[in-house]
Amino acid sequence: MKMMDCVEVTVEKEIYARDGVHRGMQGWICFEQRAENYWLVNFPQCGEKDDIATISIQEADLKEIPIMHAIVNEQIKAQFERSGLKALFSMDDEVSDYLI
Repeated sequence: MKMMDCVEVTVEKEIYARDGVHRGMQGWICFEQRAENYWLVNFPQCGEKDDIATISIQEADLKEIPIMHAIVNEQIKAQFERSGLKALFSMDDEVSDYLI
């Protein structure tokens, strides 16, 4: 992989989901060097909307794709927002799992 390659996330991980990035989302590598097998990847939305995120993604969790379609990201983002899973992944790490 190299800078400007289009990529797709192949796994669902909480560390990515905290930033709004989910399996199937498409982005582009926006930094020319990888660090410890991680690439800096930008995940855009269509038009003038703010990007979803620019985060480091492990190379093993990416696959190269020929063309990126930002509409895919918006569709996946909407699915997570509708399902309520967005709130689940956005909780602070320090919140206890214990029920009282």
